[in-house]
Amino acid sequence: MRKLAAVPRGDEDSWWAVVATVGRRHRIAEVYRSRAEALQDRAWRAQQVQAYEDFLRRSDQPVPHYSVAPIRRSDLPRKWTPLPALGFLRGEFI
Repeated sequence: MRKLAAVPRGDEDSWWAVVATVGRRHRIAEVYRSRAEALQDRAWRAQQVQAYEDFLRRSDQPVPHYSVAPIRRSDLPRKWTPLPALGFLRGEFI
C-alpha cells in the first residue's frame, strides 16, 4: 500500500484575502483557499463598484478599491464577517 504525502501544516493556515481599501483604511472582505478564487472575487467586486460608482460619488460615499493578498487564518479578527461588495448595504463602509 502506497503512503500519501502529508500536507505540511503551514499550508493549512495559508489563505488568500480579498482586501477592501478606502483611503488608508483596509478591511478583509473575503478569504479563499486559492489565489484564483480570490482573484475572481476581486474582479466581481470591482465590477460591482464600477456599476455603482456614479451613485457612490453622487452620494458622497467613498469608492472602495479591492486587492488580493496572502493571509494566515490567525490574522483574521475574531468576529470577522465577509463584507458585501458595496459595504453600504450593511450601513457601514470599511
